[in-house]
Amino acid sequence: MFQLAPLFDLTGKIALVTGGNSGIGEAMAYGLGLAGAEIVLVARRPEALQEAVAKLRNCGIDAHWITADLAEPDAADTIAAVLAKSGLKVDIIVNAAGLNLREPFGEVTAAHFDLHMAVHVRAPFLLVQKLAPAMAARQWGRIINLASLQSFRAFANSAPYGAAKGGIAQLTRAMAQEWSQHGITCNAIGPGFFPTPLTAAVFADPQRAAQNAAQTAIGRNGALSDLHGATVFLASNASAYVTGQILMVDGGFTAK
Repeated sequence: MFQLAPLFDLTGKIALVTGGNSGIGEAMAYGLGLAGAEIVLVARRPEALQEAVAKLRNCGIDAHWITADLAEPDAADTIAAVLAKSGLKVDIIVNAAGLNLREPFGEVTAAHFDLHMAVHVRAPFLLVQKLAPAMAARQWGRIINLASLQSFRAFANSAPYGAAKGGIAQLTRAMAQEWSQHGITCNAIGPGFFPTPLTAAVFADPQRAAQNAAQTAIGRNGALSDLHGATVFLASNASAYVTGQILMVDGGFTAK
């Protein structure tokens, strides 16, 4: 008799989550851990990583951390070297690391523009380029990128961020074209407005937060727990025939 639950079971899988020390990345890591995956968090700040790993372990989730600056071109090499030394074979990659400096268009410097591109587009590309061949050799893998409302529309004071998120939407399709024939699905989650350090300025303005909530079809902004189900779906066998797609977890913001 066919059973549905095993499709969502991640027991025995190892998930690498960049930006997993806070916000959306941490929420996605928690969801994967609840589904049975072993978690490896990657971010710049050791203290925040240690705290996030401790929270996961307190919930009975096997978790580790790697310090790496995703803005640096050699970050993927650093991560791969630590994984190899630890004997950890990654099955799931979640590219959740991000930033948004929220500067007026005319004040954006070349360095700040390049920083957005490095973290949001180059880092996921290089990390997948480095780790996907081993996943392909095992004929199973899942890649989940982080798209955005700004993959499809513009917001003020966010031109570099929006350009990068438009880029990650297309990179997701390019990854799917390259790797899906090897058993690796490549998709993206596009979050709406969630309370995270990246959106602190938005939620600090009650009127602005209320306007964003009113823009959704559901009528509220996101709770981080809203990301768990979508993340597990795209990381599991339940999504085996889904690739190259962007799943908007935005309460219907883009539908209204």
